[in-house]
Amino acid sequence: MEGFSLAYEGFDPEEEGLREVLTSTGNGYLCTRGVAEWEDADGVHYPGTYAHGVHNRQTTILGGQPVLNEDLVNLPNWLVLKLRIEGEDAIRLADMELLEYEHEFDIRNAVLTRRLRFRDDAGRETTLRSRRFVSMADLHHAGIEWTLRPENWSGRVEIVSAIDGRVTNAGVARYEQLEGRHLDPVSPRTFGPEVIALKVETRQSNLYISQAARTRVFDGVEPMPVERRLHQMEDYIQQVLAFDVRQGVAVRVEKMVTFFTSRDLAVSDTLAKAGISALRYPDFGEALERNVMAWDELWRVCDVHLPADDRVQLLLRLHVCHILQVCSHHTADMDAGVPARGLNGEAYRGHVFWDELFVCSFLNVRMPEITRGLLMYRYRRLGEARAAAKEAGFRGAMFPWQSGSEGKEETQRVHLNPLSGRWEPDLSRNQRHVNIAIFYNIWNYFQATQDLAYLRDYGAEMMLEIARFWASIAHFNPARGRYEIHGVMGPDEFHEKYPGVREGGLRNNAYTNVAVAWLCDIAHTVLQLLPASRADALRSRLGLGDEELEVWREMSRLMYVPFHDEDVISQFEGYERLEELDWAGYREKYGNIQRLDRILRAEGDDPDRYRLAKQADTVMLFYLFSPAELRRVFERLGYAFDKDTARRNVEYYDRRTSHGSTLSAVAHAGALASLDPDNSWERFLVALESDIGDVQGGTTREGIHIGVMAGTLDLVQHWYTGMNIRDGVLYFEPRFSGRLDGLSFAMQFQGTPILVRLDGGRLTLTAHPEGVSRPVRVGVGDEVRDLRPGDSSTFELS
Repeated sequence: MEGFSLAYEGFDPEEEGLREVLTSTGNGYLCTRGVAEWEDADGVHYPGTYAHGVHNRQTTILGGQPVLNEDLVNLPNWLVLKLRIEGEDAIRLADMELLEYEHEFDIRNAVLTRRLRFRDDAGRETTLRSRRFVSMADLHHAGIEWTLRPENWSGRVEIVSAIDGRVTNAGVARYEQLEGRHLDPVSPRTFGPEVIALKVETRQSNLYISQAARTRVFDGVEPMPVERRLHQMEDYIQQVLAFDVRQGVAVRVEKMVTFFTSRDLAVSDTLAKAGISALRYPDFGEALERNVMAWDELWRVCDVHLPADDRVQLLLRLHVCHILQVCSHHTADMDAGVPARGLNGEAYRGHVFWDELFVCSFLNVRMPEITRGLLMYRYRRLGEARAAAKEAGFRGAMFPWQSGSEGKEETQRVHLNPLSGRWEPDLSRNQRHVNIAIFYNIWNYFQATQDLAYLRDYGAEMMLEIARFWASIAHFNPARGRYEIHGVMGPDEFHEKYPGVREGGLRNNAYTNVAVAWLCDIAHTVLQLLPASRADALRSRLGLGDEELEVWREMSRLMYVPFHDEDVISQFEGYERLEELDWAGYREKYGNIQRLDRILRAEGDDPDRYRLAKQADTVMLFYLFSPAELRRVFERLGYAFDKDTARRNVEYYDRRTSHGSTLSAVAHAGALASLDPDNSWERFLVALESDIGDVQGGTTREGIHIGVMAGTLDLVQHWYTGMNIRDGVLYFEPRFSGRLDGLSFAMQFQGTPILVRLDGGRLTLTAHPEGVSRPVRVGVGDEVRDLRPGDSSTFELS
């Protein structure tokens, strides 16, 4: 379908890892890389399947020191289908003469198709079409279909259908020194003549994972008789299906697969459940139709239709598809966070950082129930966050920079610099701003939904404990008459400490301090929103007295914000004393300088010495908050905020940012949207192309960057339409009217579905006439209107 197809012609070993990630198939429960079913893991191909919440810890001895890491586990390879002709070795892409090769991903239905025609060493020409999907309709199911046609020969073939539990986590080269074995075998099993199954257990977390596969061969619509042979080991099971084929006559092979883990609900024995489910599973055609219908429903609420630019349209839809493969309605019922690299690679070990900041912004107005589920992942780990704060000498809740199964701090103590080959200290656990992101996500979810039940039962408690943490880490400096925060890192990541100092952390990171002033004010509003009985009970249980609330009120008015050059916000205190970097010299010497930290350390230098940033830090303020909201915060703090504040600071830091994170392009595009639309659009296009073009030189094959994918969508729906919520009103201030001409998307605001259309200098908002819709207030500029179910309201844009 036009605007929904990602297609590659010809096989390119150098690009295969990237293609595997971009054409992965998933359903919000698990995701599988788009590797060819007949290939094993090698330097070109990497079979990988990952499911939410299946983590395992392993210890590696490095330099005599134990290093403990928790990984999202690569699950048994369920894809295995191999073709043998006349008893010869199984075909592989490297061993055949490819006459034709197509690799296509149907974005609308998340269906992966390969079409190839090849000639083997014996001169036999064969056409093979492979299709597969992971079902969005039935979260425990997936299917593979092969259509095989001998073009110039007849003979006997064998199909090897297997489940391989011998897999390891080996998808990221820089982790190769670390232990990658996470699975122990439990047992293989058969369920009748057609179904094979395998059960494994994670080595430390003791989670059971079971998969079952039913393989059949069809001559037309009816199954054909085949000879079956079984081979099994404790961590591997296969069937060999042997049958005759005739020249020019196609046969179909179907492998229908089921997945269960011991984390699933209503499951006693995962192996029995998988086997029985495989026996009951419909054939490929029926299962695919169910998958298509499920995706159709999702696209009705998640599509972003932008006919003005075909390339932009395609990539926006690709990003929607990948977000839904990681965070779908299935995810809402799980205990799942947002892995920064999705569910199709092993970079960052599958950990949860702050990327939900970008994902939730997209989902809040599409499928807010998913955001609610993601926020529950944080709530269930509130106890661990409280324990972490207490251990560090603070109060409240201190959520980790990298989170996994339990909510402990999973950030490694050392990391490998691939340029120098050295293991270096990692101080990034001091990025306490993740707590700001969680607070922000809860508040924005409530603003979009008015879900008072969630705020009452879960959200308010987290918000208050986060505010309490910031109040305990802050201290009052009587010389300045202001509150300060020391020992933290901002989003930049290049600056972990002051040069020449061993202790990690910085003083008064501006992004952190301004955001803390904002959230201390919002925390009071949250208490006022709660029913009096709940507010009193929560205060009593938390021991939250008037004196502590008064400290929060003071912090909202008296946080210190550093400046230099009179009116430039300093990224942190002392920033102006750092050296300027020879940017032109480094670009000339290295070309790509996105990872300046690694370059400088490989030279024996230290990025902490220079005025540079990996990604938006101070600029994040101008991305997260509207100009009006930032002005209110700065004025409440007693600092000037004029019409040029945003431009002055964005331009200053843009010249000193290497954009070593793909998220940086998103943040700068948002901050520039109202300042320099053309520049903003260029950054948007960079972000849009970053994964499909693998702009960081090999990182995307280790997993998508889900934050930047969601960020590009949010740029369109939020920044470029000027959508924001103030005082219970949904406002729009469209920009880029030419580039966005014809834009339309569905959303919901406070439970009311709305269709947004931008066309011919007009913004039209149409409220759905049925269901639980209720009147909402919408506005453009100073004009605010009531929008009732069934109404359509058009605003003329200047």
